[in-house]
Amino acid sequence: MGALSIRQVKKTYQGNVNILKGIDIEVEAGEFLILVGPSGCGKSTLLSMIAGLDTPTSGQIHIADRDVTYAPSKDRDIAMVFQSYALYPNMNVKQNIAFGLEMRKVPKGEREEIVARVAKMLQLEHLLDRKPGQLSGGQRQRVAMGRALARDPKLFLFDEPLSNLDAKLRVEMRAEIKLLHQRTKTTTVYVTHDQVEAMTLGDRIAVMKEGQVQQLGTPEDIYARPATRFVAEFIGSPAMNMIEAQCTADGQSVHAANASGIDLPLTETQRNSLPKGHVELTYGLRPEDVSLADNGLPGVLTIIEPTGPETYATVDTGVGKLTIRIPGALRRNVGDTVHLQWDAQKAHLFDAGTEMRLA
Repeated sequence: MGALSIRQVKKTYQGNVNILKGIDIEVEAGEFLILVGPSGCGKSTLLSMIAGLDTPTSGQIHIADRDVTYAPSKDRDIAMVFQSYALYPNMNVKQNIAFGLEMRKVPKGEREEIVARVAKMLQLEHLLDRKPGQLSGGQRQRVAMGRALARDPKLFLFDEPLSNLDAKLRVEMRAEIKLLHQRTKTTTVYVTHDQVEAMTLGDRIAVMKEGQVQQLGTPEDIYARPATRFVAEFIGSPAMNMIEAQCTADGQSVHAANASGIDLPLTETQRNSLPKGHVELTYGLRPEDVSLADNGLPGVLTIIEPTGPETYATVDTGVGKLTIRIPGALRRNVGDTVHLQWDAQKAHLFDAGTEMRLA
């Protein structure tokens, strides 16, 4: 059993509203697990149950081999960092960090040693006498993390801690959280709706939708081999291009559903995975896997979005609008006719009915 074990956890609210529909996750000691998904998918509800702020309708939660399903938060040996910081405005930084230790009656000398160590780790030494109202958003979030760190818990829980920060601070704090985990090796569960945070921070990611885990795996696995169409579209920016397609009766080729005569390239392995009959499929392509070429699928440039290091372009083709990602600047104009090519090995095939990935 891992440091955190979530077994068939379900949550149903009054009126038979199913928020969680049987979650099974094992988190190893020292692992950084991300719960990611759109608003309403159940990720914050699951975190609240791990924290002891809510209880499951059924199922079990174990922390360090102990059943804590119905145990109060204070008996779980966890530390939680909230989106809203939740600092005491009348206390200075030192007092905020030390508050939990004081409540646990840790001796004053030991408290001061812990606060000094945590403040140094988070570069807060020069701010210890300031009140929260005198701090920036990033500094307040570091204080909230310091209060959690001072506990030396078995489990860290983060509930969208960077949502209230501006873009520059989010990048800085993301790096701080990653460094913090590398130093402490404390088992961590982190909730976010931001797929960039998920990909950059997590050892593993649980992608959630409508109360279920769609895929649990490393960032590399989830990006390269998304288990469902939802995962493929949710992880990655710009989102994966999806072409509605049909498999031919002999199961040997695929053509675009809305454009007669356009066959979509396949590898031998993909061809062998195709079901027999006129089955509807979805053919997915990451924007970076489609390139401009002298020949190939023709289309017209409709949108050009330069970002500096790369350019996103939308091309209106016979199979629909495709987004491509091009390194550097694009020396073309809106309205130009271009041709697109891609390696069939980079394509992703999904069953249109179940939305599951084909082998």
